[in-house]
This record gives sequence, structure tokens and C-alpha cells, in this order.
Amino acid sequence: MHYVFFSILYFNYHCRNKTKHSASSFSDQIFPCYLPMTKTLNPNSALSLNRQAPPQRSLFYHQASVLLLTFLSYAAFHASRKPPSIVKSVLSAHPPFDGPSGPHRLGELDLAFLSVYSISMFFSGHIADRTDMRKFLSLGMLLSGASTAAFGLGYWFDIRHLSFFVFIQVISGVVQSIGWPCVVAIVGNWFGKSSKKGVIMGIWNSNTSVGNIIGSVLASSVLEFGWGWSFLVPALLITIIGIFVWIFLVLHPSDAGFDTLATEIEMDDEENIPDTANLNTNIENVDGEEATLLGTEAVKLESSSGTSTGTGTEAIGFLDAWKLPGVASFSCCLFFSKLVAYTFLYWLPFYIRHNGVSGQQLSHKAAGILSTIFDIGGVFGGISAGIISDKLTGRAITSILFLFLSIPSLIIYRLYGNISMKHNIGLMFISGYFVNGPYSLITTAVASDLGTQEGIKGNSRALATVTAIIDGTGSIGAALGPVLTGYISTRGWNNVFLMLILSISLAILFLIKIAKAEIVSKMSEAR
Repeated sequence: MHYVFFSILYFNYHCRNKTKHSASSFSDQIFPCYLPMTKTLNPNSALSLNRQAPPQRSLFYHQASVLLLTFLSYAAFHASRKPPSIVKSVLSAHPPFDGPSGPHRLGELDLAFLSVYSISMFFSGHIADRTDMRKFLSLGMLLSGASTAAFGLGYWFDIRHLSFFVFIQVISGVVQSIGWPCVVAIVGNWFGKSSKKGVIMGIWNSNTSVGNIIGSVLASSVLEFGWGWSFLVPALLITIIGIFVWIFLVLHPSDAGFDTLATEIEMDDEENIPDTANLNTNIENVDGEEATLLGTEAVKLESSSGTSTGTGTEAIGFLDAWKLPGVASFSCCLFFSKLVAYTFLYWLPFYIRHNGVSGQQLSHKAAGILSTIFDIGGVFGGISAGIISDKLTGRAITSILFLFLSIPSLIIYRLYGNISMKHNIGLMFISGYFVNGPYSLITTAVASDLGTQEGIKGNSRALATVTAIIDGTGSIGAALGPVLTGYISTRGWNNVFLMLILSISLAILFLIKIAKAEIVSKMSEAR
């Protein structure tokens, strides 16, 4: 082991002597030889092209690394949010959540977190556009781990004051809001506009469902040792991943030595380099491994006059971001979509526990693990929504399709989900598939599209603000859903499902105008 360690040190020292590059993160200092080498061709010409010498780590590698780190990052955020829903049934016997008003107080606990989370989201996106996102994201993860662990202290110290738990949830709402604007903006830095964005973002956004699954399994597995452990274990997970993000995450292609926003042109020899006269024509035809994962749409070149068509560097104002086409409509749609999704996120284990399956009441652990089926369906729903939206080139059309089909799926699950375990698993999977599909699509591909649209001339620094507006508005609905469920469930779960169906119907209404415009556009193209 020592031999391997010192071999790595020697290898990096050798590379450091051969290659000199600027490093934007601690990871660049550890692995300097992995940074790509650039070579400027014909510096006296009116237009120069930075050519990548064959690096040991290509742009594809860096993009994959960013996807993986941001995926794990936000999965950890969601895993640390899951314990309150897993321990709800246990907390209902623990003061101050016992008695007839217990469900109300549990709902108010969700409201404390989600309302602060939704409000803080607007500020977090605004700050993220103006600070070092790597440090800001890592800080949010470390503080989220601390706040999640602090909630678990209520078990060991036998704290019975509602104010303590509300205070912890308020702090958690603030620090958890840092995550989403940062990860979406960082991914947006590395991936430009493309017809493949929906697929990639759909797969990447499964981080929410994967995080829910991990959080449910971890919290349920240690619940038998005491509900405090259900908070401590996810807290350790997000803390560890936060340290990795701090060390290894690279924010922007330029930080790794790549000059263009989301495009790399790799060539084997200088003879394949197009001359400046035909550069604009040849650049259009780059494909395969010659370009990045998302194509060549984001190539930005400077002319001899010095004018630039590159991305803007000024962060967009909050009100200006609201006025961008489509932002308000999709934000309002997400308000109701997220209301439904987060109702399941926070109350599904409680619902399964108290309604039973095949006439039998499940244990706290079994109900928590069974609820992950909804999130598994959400993984496939998010990916499918991305693929379909790319094929149709219509985000609103796809969202409406999934929202519409989620209505009968919820009705059938409510009516027949408790007949048998097979019925419960199958119908829960279908419900998660359709409920999480549009939620996933809007928070990723749609937010990225709106944050880099032509109206802001590709200003990448607007992406975190637009993302925060969309997801922040959605989070207000997410705060409303669980607290309403806490009150409405005391009058029967049929009323809860009626509220969910009404919310879905309203979500559809906000996208009808955009969907109509997409259909008209397609009909015009067909002619």
C-alpha cells in the first residue's frame, strides 16, 4: 500500500515538472498532469483556434466526472431529507407529536422546512451566480449534515419541545436550498444546448429519486436501534460527499483548460485543422468523438475585430429572470407538480403503515422500504420524460402527457393498491413513473433551456437564478402539500387524493398555452 501511495506521488511530481497549468480547484493541484494542454495555432492570424493536444483526461472524462459528483451531491441532499418521513410513524408516539394533534404537528414540521427552503431558494440562486459555487455547494452539504444530525439529537437527549424541532427544520431549509441551483448551474456550464439534453438531464435528475431510495433504506435499516440513528447515518453520508465535492469538483470547462463553453474539438494532427477561411463551415460538421456529449451548438469564436459572441458574464437580475419567456408558466406548473411529488415524499411511508397491504399492517421498516418503489418508478419516469421530450422537441407537450396520465394512476392506486403486495408494488411504481416524470423534466432540462435561451444571449450566469426561481416556486407548493395532508388526512385519505388530482389538473392548465405554441411550431415545420 505504501509503495502504491509513493508511486502516485512520484507520478504526479513527474507530471508537474513536465506540464504547467493553472488550477482552479484542489483536485487540479493534486492531478495537474490530467489537465489538457492547449496549443495556439498561428497567433498572427485574424482568428486563432486552441487545439487540444491529446490529454490523458479528455473533456468527456471531465463531463462524466461533473455529472457523477453533482449526481452524488444532490442524491445526498435528498437522502438527508428522507428521515422525517421514515420516522413519522415512530414520532407519532413521541411527545410533542403524540395524541390527536400529532399529524397536524408533523405536517407543521414539514411546513417549517419546506417554506423556509422555498424562500431561501430564491436567495441561494442569486448568491450562487455571484460566488464560487464549488465552495458554496460544499458548505451547504456540510451544514446540511450538521442540521440533520442535530435533529437526531432529540432522540438521545429526549427533547420534547416542538420549538427545538421547528428551529432545526428552519436551519435545514436554509442550508438545503443551496444544493439545487448550484448543481444545475454547474452541469449547465459543462453541457450546452442540444437535442440530447433531455435524455442526459433526465438520467442525471434521477439523483432525486436515487437519493430518496438511499435515504429510505438507510433510515429504515437503523430505525430499530432508535429513530435518532435514522438521522445520523444520512448526515454522515452527505458530509463525506460534501468533502469530495470540495476537493474534486471543477466548475467550468475553462477551469480545466478548455476554452469553449461546452464544446471540444479534438484532432489527431495539424493537417486536420480547418483554415480560418472555412472554419465556420467546418465547425458545423464536427461529430462523433470530435465533439462533446451534447454537440457543437455552444461553440463561441472571436472575430478579428475583437467582438465576442461568447457567453455573458453578468448575472441576471431577479425580476428580469421572471420576465423571460416560459419561466412563469413552468414555475407555476412546478408549484402544483412538486406539491404532489413531495406529498408522497413525506407521507407515503405513513400512508402505507396506516392503510396496510392485504389487510395486514406493515412494520415501520417494511413501510419505509416499500415506499422506495415510488421513487424507483420516478427514476424511469424522469428518464422517459427526457427521451420523449427530445424526440418530440416539446417539453410542455411531454409534461402535459405525463401529468394527464398520472391522474388515473393515482385513482387506481388508491382503490386497488392495498389488495395485495403485487398490486401495491405495481401501482405504486406506475404512480411514481407519471408523477415524477414532469417534475424531473421541468427542474432540469426545462430550467436549463430557459436559463440559456436566446433572450439572454447565452448568459450562463443566469442559469442558477432561473433554476432557483423555477424550483423555488415549486418548493412553495412542496411546502403546502405535506402540511395540507397532515390536516386533510384526519378526515380520510380519499380527500388527500382528491387534493392531489386537483393539483395535477391545475398544473396542466399552466402549460396549455406553451404546449399549443409547440404544436403550432411543429405543424409549421411540417409544411
